Amino acid sequence: MKNLIFIFFVGLFPAQQSWNLQQCLDYAAANHPLVKQATVNIKKNDHQIAASKGMLLPSIEAGVDHSYSFGSSINQSSNQREVLNTQYDQLKAQANIELFNWRNYVNISLSKLNKETSSYRLRRAQNEVKLNVIQTFFIYQNSKSWLDVLETQILGIEEQIKRTEKEVEIGSRSKSDIYDIKANLGTLQEQWVSAKNQRDLAKINLLNALAIPQDSMDFVTNNEEALAEDDFNQADFTKRLLENNPAYQTVLAEIKAQEKTVDLAGSAYLPTLNGSYSWSTFYNKSLNNNASTASFSDQFSQNKNQSVSFGLNIPIFNKFQVKNNVEVAKLNVINSTYDKELIVNNLTQSINSIKAQYLNAQEKYSLLEANFENQKLSFQKSEEKYKEGLMDAYTFFVVRNNWLQANYNLINSKNDVIQQTELLKVLKTGL
Repeated sequence: MKNLIFIFFVGLFPAQQSWNLQQCLDYAAANHPLVKQATVNIKKNDHQIAASKGMLLPSIEAGVDHSYSFGSSINQSSNQREVLNTQYDQLKAQANIELFNWRNYVNISLSKLNKETSSYRLRRAQNEVKLNVIQTFFIYQNSKSWLDVLETQILGIEEQIKRTEKEVEIGSRSKSDIYDIKANLGTLQEQWVSAKNQRDLAKINLLNALAIPQDSMDFVTNNEEALAEDDFNQADFTKRLLENNPAYQTVLAEIKAQEKTVDLAGSAYLPTLNGSYSWSTFYNKSLNNNASTASFSDQFSQNKNQSVSFGLNIPIFNKFQVKNNVEVAKLNVINSTYDKELIVNNLTQSINSIKAQYLNAQEKYSLLEANFENQKLSFQKSEEKYKEGLMDAYTFFVVRNNWLQANYNLINSKNDVIQQTELLKVLKTGL
């Protein structure tokens, strides 16, 4: 319900807004075309189940025939062939039912398994969409942070040039300080252009991951977001995440469905029992002027006919078609087990990779936190020295940029930890 309200307001206010990661994930999990396709497939499976159950019911049909006959025909009264012109009307109804066909029962079970598989495929699609959104989201955040650092550096160096020029005019600074600072301005501006392009491309990729065609919003992180801790030392950590993953659950459901297709193919070996009931009546009228014809109501009552029939069909030889179909179905089961092995290998690699990156990101973040504090203290001391004239402008510029770079590295490292945490969260919950 919360997601529906959120999506409603998104459509109501299309102006620029800011989304955090959770809002992006909620939107993508409900609106991405891959997710919508998977949802439609589940609905199709519901109809397939209903159709399979419907095969247990009889089929009933009724019809009316109206015809004319000219020339030699059988006289319905004398049962003799005569030259007659007649009108013939028939009313009929028929019901057919398969009293026993094992294929119908197997089809019901298979349809239910296909729906279960589609449900896992929906969760798998949501997983894949979310994992992609998380990765593109933090690529955008890092590129945006780097652009902010460069903009801050460029603004700082431009202010420093103006301040140094005034100090040169009053003679407290040498003119070479201006040249030293300006020598780095062009390089920073070139880096800024490249960083702006990377940020724009990162945002395009993020919008694509969300399946949003228009650039009508910005994406932000929660600055107060705490770094999560995770226990990777549990013996069943990888196994637990693996078994909970929709991709793994999907392939297990597919194996069950393939095994059921073996039963479906083998059902053609079994006999089938059919039943049929029919009812009919007719009205026959001679068009000759001198012929007398019984009334419609009399003929309708007199000509009624009912029949009940049963038929047993026993397959004896079918050109080895059933045998080959069964063998092909068995091979499909074997293929599905290989698919399971591939899924297990790929998921194990992904889980272990995220685990390694998470631990490395945490260690790196701890080191960068200490380095950031040292760079901050260095900048503060250097700023005091610069104001007192004890440090030249270029050296102060380098110290200042080192502090800004340390700030970016810390933000980038924190984003990396949060990214791996969010990836693990998706793998744990299956959604």
